[in-house]
Amino acid sequence: MHIILFDIDGTLLHSGGAGQGGIERALELAFGVTAPTDGIPTAGRTDRGIGRDLIRFHGLEETDTTHARLQETYLKVLPEELARRQGTVYPGVRELLTRLSDREDVRLGLLTGNYREAAWQKLRHFGLAEHFAFGGFGDDHADRDDVARQALMAAAEHHAPQSIDRAKLWVIGDTPADVRCGRAIGARVLGVPFVLDALP
Repeated sequence: MHIILFDIDGTLLHSGGAGQGGIERALELAFGVTAPTDGIPTAGRTDRGIGRDLIRFHGLEETDTTHARLQETYLKVLPEELARRQGTVYPGVRELLTRLSDREDVRLGLLTGNYREAAWQKLRHFGLAEHFAFGGFGDDHADRDDVARQALMAAAEHHAPQSIDRAKLWVIGDTPADVRCGRAIGARVLGVPFVLDALP
């Protein structure tokens, strides 16, 4: 059985800047922060890690309560941000996911830095959620490798008692962080653009 763990942003779809716009609105609504946020990297990172850095950057109190408030507000505004922006699913993705979902020897999961609910919001908005049933998400971990380990545990729980063959464990993403975290769990890694023919 092939277990394929997909990143979302930059791999399956482009949200049109909904994530960035959503977090900026969340900062304003939750904390009154309107100052620009410059220099904080986001590609390949987790929402937990990005949120931590934003809280520090804007001099907010570093507590679980602060982060929870930022996360809650972000999740409230993200659907509106998705709806008002010109995001898109990348060419070939729908066809690829349909073909993979139809295979009896393939199970699809997620390995994403998004908060769990943000991931499902994005996938539902673009009509891709039906292809996925489990994954690792960016709610609790700043380190993408820890998210990969969470995804692996979720895959094992979802498909227990069947063991996972690392030669048939795949991570597909678009950043060096995707490559590193895939290797951290012993997976084979594909960087986009990718092709279905990579599977034996």
